[in-house]
Amino acid sequence: MCPRKTRITNPELLSLIRFLRKKARENKAAVWRSVAEILSKPNRRRIAVNISRISRYTGENDEVVVPGKVLGAGTIKHPVTVAAFAFSEQARAKIEKAKGKCLTIHELAESNPKGSNIKIIG
Repeated sequence: MCPRKTRITNPELLSLIRFLRKKARENKAAVWRSVAEILSKPNRRRIAVNISRISRYTGENDEVVVPGKVLGAGTIKHPVTVAAFAFSEQARAKIEKAKGKCLTIHELAESNPKGSNIKIIG
């Protein structure tokens, strides 16, 4: 019995990966290509990041991309713009309570096509 090849079946994720690769080509922005490659990995290798890690590695008003899901464990005390594929309800509430913003990766790529001053946390 040979192992079956798996592929991404989530249409939202597929369109996001295509969009990011296109943005990377158009703007020569390696950050979007990196995010697309991380999102292309299998489900079990997908990234999940807690609020505590975002708080530890960011400063005030930083822009962060999480190519996966943001989870609500920990606290954050400074405003941060976080773009992710998915947010837990608790994580979204904590980021907004700290005067931060929760965006989709698509929205951040539209507002910052060059990908300048963006941190990838994962």
